[in-house]
Amino acid sequence: MAKDDLVDRPTKKTEYTIRFASAGARKGWRDLAATIRNPMADTWDFLTKTPTERTPTNYPLRGELEFVHRDGVDHGRWQHKPTAQGDARIWFYVEGHDVFLEQVHTHHPNATK
Repeated sequence: MAKDDLVDRPTKKTEYTIRFASAGARKGWRDLAATIRNPMADTWDFLTKTPTERTPTNYPLRGELEFVHRDGVDHGRWQHKPTAQGDARIWFYVEGHDVFLEQVHTHHPNATK
């Protein structure tokens, strides 16, 4: 066993599990965690506890971006801003007790400008 093997944070039964819905989301998450580590830890806590709570930094998208179609089902698409002032955006949807990170943008996405 390697000395540096990381231990995943366990979730409580009432918490949501965060999953990647795309390879791009995985890369974007890794990039943001490397550059804004503390806000991303706060993002993890928020998304595992209250992903559909409406706040100034977490809200459903509207218009053409309101829904994401996955496996024959439409899901409401949400946007989370890891920092109130920054350009990073996380687009996700919730299915059951899973939060699926669909897109993780290190800069403000053109689609919402």
